[in-house]
Amino acid sequence: MDVLNKFCSTVSSTVSQLSNALPGNPVTREYEATNHIASAGTGLLWKVYSGYKKSTRQEAAIFVFEKRQVERWSKPDRDLLLDTLRRGVAQLTRLRHPRVLTVHHQLEESRDSLAFATEPVFASLANVLGKTENMPSPVNPQIKNYKLFEVEIKYGLLQLGEGLAFLHNDAKILHHNICPESIVINQQGAWKIFGFDFCVLNTSPADRTPSYPSVEYREDLHWEAQPALDYLAPECGLAAHAQTALSDMYSLGALICALHNNGRPLLVSNNDFYTYKKNVMDLKSLSKAKLQCVVEGLRDLTLMMLNFTPELRPDEHEFIKTEFFEDVGVKTLNYLDSLFQWDNLQKSQFYKGLPQIIDKLPQRVCLYRVIPCLVKEFINPTMVPFVLPNVLSIAENCTKDEFTQHILPHLKPIMKLQEPIQVLLIFMQKMDFLLKLTPCEDAKTDVLPMFYRALESDAQQIQELCLTVLPNFATLIEYPAMKNALLPRIKRLCISTSYISVRVNCLVCIGKLLEHLDKWLVLDEILPFLPQIPSREPAVLMGILGIYKLVLTHKKFTISKEVMATKILPFLMPLSIENALTLNQFNALIAVIKEMVNRVENEHRVKLEQLNSIQNEQSSMEIGGQPQPASTTSAVSASIKSDLDEMLNLSSIPSTAPAISKPVVAPMNTIVNNHTSSNGNGIGFGTVDSLTIKDKQRLIQEQDAVRRLNKEPSLNPMPAASKSHTPAPKDLTASLMENNLSQMSLSKNAPSQIQWQTAPQGITTPQSQWPAVIGSQPVIGSQPVIGSQPVIGQPVLPTNQPMWPQNQPALQWNQNGLSSTQTWQQTNNGTNLWSNPSNLQSMTSKMSMPPSLIPAMSQPNAFQSAAAKQLSASEINDLLS
Repeated sequence: MDVLNKFCSTVSSTVSQLSNALPGNPVTREYEATNHIASAGTGLLWKVYSGYKKSTRQEAAIFVFEKRQVERWSKPDRDLLLDTLRRGVAQLTRLRHPRVLTVHHQLEESRDSLAFATEPVFASLANVLGKTENMPSPVNPQIKNYKLFEVEIKYGLLQLGEGLAFLHNDAKILHHNICPESIVINQQGAWKIFGFDFCVLNTSPADRTPSYPSVEYREDLHWEAQPALDYLAPECGLAAHAQTALSDMYSLGALICALHNNGRPLLVSNNDFYTYKKNVMDLKSLSKAKLQCVVEGLRDLTLMMLNFTPELRPDEHEFIKTEFFEDVGVKTLNYLDSLFQWDNLQKSQFYKGLPQIIDKLPQRVCLYRVIPCLVKEFINPTMVPFVLPNVLSIAENCTKDEFTQHILPHLKPIMKLQEPIQVLLIFMQKMDFLLKLTPCEDAKTDVLPMFYRALESDAQQIQELCLTVLPNFATLIEYPAMKNALLPRIKRLCISTSYISVRVNCLVCIGKLLEHLDKWLVLDEILPFLPQIPSREPAVLMGILGIYKLVLTHKKFTISKEVMATKILPFLMPLSIENALTLNQFNALIAVIKEMVNRVENEHRVKLEQLNSIQNEQSSMEIGGQPQPASTTSAVSASIKSDLDEMLNLSSIPSTAPAISKPVVAPMNTIVNNHTSSNGNGIGFGTVDSLTIKDKQRLIQEQDAVRRLNKEPSLNPMPAASKSHTPAPKDLTASLMENNLSQMSLSKNAPSQIQWQTAPQGITTPQSQWPAVIGSQPVIGSQPVIGSQPVIGQPVLPTNQPMWPQNQPALQWNQNGLSSTQTWQQTNNGTNLWSNPSNLQSMTSKMSMPPSLIPAMSQPNAFQSAAAKQLSASEINDLLS
C-alpha cells in the first residue's frame, strides 16, 4: 500500500508540474506526459518527460522549456535564447536520419512554455556523465548509476561520426555545438545528435565546396545563449580561421576526452572567455602525454582531432574508418541498425552467428540495443526460427522485471504461431527458464496453450520435450485445465503414438504429475487408463509399474483392496511372465504384486474378523431372546460345523462315535446364522444370499425332520433289571471290516418294512448290525444322515451297552413312528437309563446330535439270524488296500 501511495503521489506531482509548465500548450492535446526523466540541450534547459500519444498509445518523449527559467535574464538575452531554441527545434524537425533525434510533433508554443515530442528518450549524455541540472529530485537511480561500457562508447562515437558525415556532406550543416548536452541517448541506447540551436548553414551554391560564415563568440551575451566554450573549436572562438566541418571534429575530440575522463573536458574554462582563450593557446603544445585518460587505440586520433590547425584534423570519414572501430561488438550493433537493407539469406547467416557475439556483449547493451532490432523481424514468420534463439539467449540473463518489460510482450504473438514448426521446438527447449521468468497469469494465458499444441504435434522431438518440461509447469495449471485439457491429451498421445520413447515419456510425465493430482482424479482417470496401453515393451511396463508403485507408496493415495484384487492384479500378473523382461525388471514387478497381495490379504482378514465378531454378537442376542440350554446350542453349532467341514472336504476322516441326543428344535434364523459364520478355519460364507440351492434344500429337509420328530408321542419306559456286561477288548480293524460287510449284506436283503423284536436274554448284538433311522424311514446298508453330518457305518448306541433289555416285548415300527405296549429298560453298571429322564439327558448331552433327532429303536428279528463272517488277515489287507 505504501508503494501504491508513493506511486500515486509521484504521478500527482508530475501532473501538477506539467499543468504548471504546459497550460494551454497544444502538445498536451495529443500527448500525455507521465514522468519527468531527464534534461537536455543548451544549459540543460529542456526538461524531458516520458509519455505517449493519446490516439495511438505510442510511446514518446516530450521536451518542455519553461519560460520562467530565464525570467531573471535581461530581455535581449531572453529574446535571443527563445529565438535560438525555436530555430534549433525547427532545424531538427526538418532533418531525417538514423543518427539524428527523430521529432514526432513539431514545436508548439504557449504563453509559458515551448514543447515538442520526439521518439522515446532515456537521457542526455550529460545526464549519464553526471550533470543533473533541471532533473527530477531525487535523480532516477537508473541514470545515476549508469556506467558506459567500452562497446557503448565505441559504437556511440561511431554513430556520432556517421551523423556528422550526414550533416556535413548531405545536409551541408555545421552543428557548431557538439557537446554532451546536445547528444541524446534514446530508449534503445542509440546516440542521437540534438541541439541544433547554434548550427551554421552553408552559404555556397550546391555545386561548390560548402562554406560557413564565421560566428564570433560574444562576451556580452549570456553563456547559455551561446555554444559551450569547453567544446568550441579555436577558430570558432577566436575567429582566427574560417569555420569548416573540421570545427565539429574538434568538438568531437573534446567529447572523447570527456567520455574517458568521467565527464570532465580536457580544457575547463568555467564559461569564462578569458580562460578559454588561454587554454586554446595551450593546444599548440598539446602532447600525447596529456591524453592518458583516452584509450590506447583512440589516443593518437584524438590528439589529431584537437590540433590547433583545422587542416591537420581528420575528417568524419577518416574518423569512421579508423582501426579503433574494427570491433566485433561495434560491427554487430552496426549491422543490426542496417538489417532492413538485407535480404532473408543475408539475415539468416548473420543471425546464426549472433549467439556467439551476444555472449561477449554486456547485458544492458543486449537488452536495450540488440533486442529492439531483433523483434522487428518477428513480423516475418520465415525469419522467426533464426531470430528467436537469439532473443531467448538474451532473456536467459534477464531479471524477471526486465524479461516482463522488454521481452515477454514481443514473445506473446510468437507463442501463437504454428508454422514454422521450429518455433514450437525452440520454445520447448528454452521452456525451463521461460517458466521461471513468466508471471503466472501470462503463463496460463499464453504458455499453457503452447503445451497443448506441442502435445498435438506430429513431431516426436517436440512431444518428448513438452512431456519433459510439463511437470515443472504443473503448479501453474488449474485443476479444470489439468483434468479436462492436459491429462486427456497426454493419455491420447500415450495410446496412439507409434514411438516407444514418446509413450515412455508420457508415463514418466504422468508419474511426475501424480503429486499435483488429487486422489479421485488418480483413481478415476489414471489407474483405469494404464491397462489400455497397447504396448508391452519392457520400458513401457516399467513406466506402468512405476506409476502403480508411486500410488501405493504415496501417503496421499489409497487403493482399495477391491480395485487391487479385481483390476490391478489381474492386469499385472500376465505382465510378469513377459519374456522380454530382465531379471531386475521381473523382480521389481513381482515385488509390487506381492505388496498388493499382502495388502489385500491383511485388509480382508481384518474385515472378516470384524464381520465375524458382529455376527456372533447378533446370534447371541437372537438366542438370548429364546433361552436354550448351553449344551443344546453347542450341539447345534458342532453339528453345523461338522456339516461345513464335510461339504468343504476340510475333514477327511468322519467322526467315529456321534452321540444320540433328544431332538431340540432350533430356530431357522439361528441355523442360517450359524451357516453364515466362520467355520473355525478362517473361511466365511458371507450372507444367506450366498448359500447354494443344495444348501437351502438341505436346511429345509432338516427343518421338516425336526418338525415331524416333535410331533411323535413321548415314550414312557419302565425300569427293568438287567445285568451289566463288561465288554471284552476287541480288534478295531476287525470290527470296522465286519461293520462294512454287514452293511453290504443288509443293503441287498433289506425288507420294505422291518419288525423290531426283543433280543434273547443275555445276548448283545454287534454294533455293525444296527439299523440307522432317518425320520420315519429306516435306511439299511447306506450312510444315514443325521442333521447334515453323514455317519458311515457307525452305531447309534454305545458299543458296551446291550441293544435290547431282557424279557421285553417287541417294538413295532409303523407310519406314525415307534410304539410299544411295554417299556424297556437297559442298565449300564446298575443304572437305569430309560426310567430316569435325567440319565437320558446326561447321555444325550455327550452326543454330537440334538436329542430330538434320534428315535427309539429295537432290534428286528431279521438281524438276529444274521451272523458276520470272520475274515482272514489276507482278506482284511486286500480290503484295506
